[in-house]
Amino acid sequence: MDKAMETPREPREAGRSREPRETGRTGRRLLVGALAGCLLLGGTLMLPWERPETRAPAPPAPGAQALTAVTAGAPAALADLAALIGEREAHLRRHPEDAGSWAVLGAAYVEQGRRTAETTYYPKADEALRTSVGLERTAAALGGLAALANARRDFRAARTWGEAALKLDGKRWTTYPLLIDAYTGLGDWKAAGRTLERLQELRSGPAVMAGAGAVYRDRGWREDAMAQLSDAAAGAEAPAERAAYLERVGQLAWERGEREVALRNFQEAVRIDPDQRAAQAGQGRALAALGRTTEALNAYRVALAKQPDPRYALELGELYESLGLRQPARIQYDLLRERVRLAAASGVDEALVLGRFEADHGDPRAAVARLRDEWRRQPGIAVADALGWALHRAGRHEEALRYAARATDKAHGGGVRSALYAYHRGMIEKELEKDGPARRHLQEALLINPYFSPLHVPDARAALAELGAEPPREELPVADAKR
Repeated sequence: MDKAMETPREPREAGRSREPRETGRTGRRLLVGALAGCLLLGGTLMLPWERPETRAPAPPAPGAQALTAVTAGAPAALADLAALIGEREAHLRRHPEDAGSWAVLGAAYVEQGRRTAETTYYPKADEALRTSVGLERTAAALGGLAALANARRDFRAARTWGEAALKLDGKRWTTYPLLIDAYTGLGDWKAAGRTLERLQELRSGPAVMAGAGAVYRDRGWREDAMAQLSDAAAGAEAPAERAAYLERVGQLAWERGEREVALRNFQEAVRIDPDQRAAQAGQGRALAALGRTTEALNAYRVALAKQPDPRYALELGELYESLGLRQPARIQYDLLRERVRLAAASGVDEALVLGRFEADHGDPRAAVARLRDEWRRQPGIAVADALGWALHRAGRHEEALRYAARATDKAHGGGVRSALYAYHRGMIEKELEKDGPARRHLQEALLINPYFSPLHVPDARAALAELGAEPPREELPVADAKR
């Protein structure tokens, strides 16, 4: 894909054909008859030749738009979510026994928390969803609890709630993407694949394509992933949903080292939905890779102002550090710690991002302890990579290589083509004097994405220079070769 997804133009309203003018007495009789036979539709006078279907339907209210998105498991606009939350809260004050409305309110809280990185929405979501389950145990409420657990990075709980929801209603297709996320977080890539196949049997459309794109990306099927995500973005009708899928297209392009393509998709996502802060941070990533540093810093600042995600703080801090600006970097690292602390108070597990931060910028031993515990609870590929790198930084290189190999081993689900994972493995192998594998993995990292990190790319290039060119293979003597 070499262009950003184009916004589809709305079809022009068909021009209404001019009615022939009737004259004389006959014409007047026809006109009177037509007026007598007019239709009263919704309080509006409709002439017989005015077909109701030619009139554009009124746009749904913001709360209704968010309700459609939330119940379909699709991204929703922040303003619409706020309207839906206010509407359901008011309704539930009058009708506190409405289990369905409690489930909707809980799902809306989850989405609002996810979109804003304000984790204080999650305890509210928990209370609303559990109230719904207490009133009536439905697949919608259990699915909401699975979505909440995924947002909190508690993938075991997400799997439990998602599987319980399927037992109640195996044809409720919106449960399947939640289970795919849970299985992926637990490193169960086979279960994720089976669940995707079942989902595709039940449903098609943009949300399913986006889910397929994520699974294909994790398997290393990058072309298939890009095709699915591009089709999802093209087929999405709601602006917030389309912007979310464009952000994913941009992220995949970024992972492939396609800076300009990534930037165009991130920019288009923000144009469609100015609250798409993941795309705003993506712009910072791509702009930094293009050498447009001032713009990159501004993009990150805007993203963090509205969505203070600790991952963005880590990226911005490392960008500052790569520029030699240590004090601004420390400010971002302090923000990361504070956001992780607040997230933990709301039941969110940020061990992965905190472990990554500690490994490179803090206490590697603390990172090992934190990530080892995370690995015992939910052994996903991202955790394997982070734990391997933390062990390396703590001086435990042999053990580190086992986890780094797991993160890049297709037989165990590590099929994702990640420049960072390849870099980590290469640097660990270099420390162990495994020069051939180290050279191959460092070269692979720079081939996948030559701009994957403003801090680590220079280290990768320096390590390759130190390793030197691969020595030529020695030819066997003719007599030995025949044996």
